[in-house]
Amino acid sequence: MKPNNTALDMKGILVLILICASWGLNQVAIKVAIDGISPILQAGLRSIGSTLLVLIWMNFRRMPVFSKDRTLWWGVLVGILFSAEFILIYWGLEFTHASRAVIFINTAPFVVALGARLFIPGETLGRTQVAGLCLAFIGILLAFHESLNLPTRQMLMGDAMLTAAAVLWGATTIVIKAGPLAYIAPSKTLLYQLAVSALVLPVAALAFGESGITAVTPLIAGSLFYQVFWIAFVTYIAWFWLINNYSVSRMASFTFLTPFFGVIAGALLLHETITLFLLGALVLVGAGIYLVNRR
Repeated sequence: MKPNNTALDMKGILVLILICASWGLNQVAIKVAIDGISPILQAGLRSIGSTLLVLIWMNFRRMPVFSKDRTLWWGVLVGILFSAEFILIYWGLEFTHASRAVIFINTAPFVVALGARLFIPGETLGRTQVAGLCLAFIGILLAFHESLNLPTRQMLMGDAMLTAAAVLWGATTIVIKAGPLAYIAPSKTLLYQLAVSALVLPVAALAFGESGITAVTPLIAGSLFYQVFWIAFVTYIAWFWLINNYSVSRMASFTFLTPFFGVIAGALLLHETITLFLLGALVLVGAGIYLVNRR
């Protein structure tokens, strides 16, 4: 795809802020739905529903689903990485707070920055990006320091799982950027991830002996619908629209807003406590994301 260097106008900024706020709220939705749907199965249902929606959308837009572009096995690879990432995200949220999870999962841009330097020709890290990485690393240490000093190790385990998920998210991005998937429509790359995970995640839920669906209330159903329709379909399509119409480097600088929205949502909707350590981690990671994406 040909890069677009158009500056963000007010419409683009508003759409981008809405996307970041939606992604920040996603961990809260997962946490709420866990009360009635076991985590890995919940992730699988999300992928199944979103796969169907993306297929309908691609058919409506007359976009080819099957073509001889030699990306099948690359698509399977990113789908497996995506599946592992979401197992860790959803399972990890059983053990840690949504307000903490959104900080750890959004360290993925730092994995991308480091991985791109190693695996993508021409990618470099300037002083600003290095400073961003350092700030984020200190922020993560602050957050882990807090979980290390709790009476039980449950939250520490959840934090570690979300951090591992961020590494997998970053690795998925590197595979996409460094291989042939970089030259196909983003919607097909998204379909690879959703379709493969729609097959893998329900099997994983059975393998782990999950309890499955134990309760379906309007709140739980609404939380799952939010993930399936709004997050994995509407916001992703909106993100692709932004990529096609505006400068990606300018867009990336806004992603630091996602953890801020997530922490606020966790505090307001789930009544999670925002400690000074967590607030410090949030500021440092948010600043780090901004600096790493700054060009």
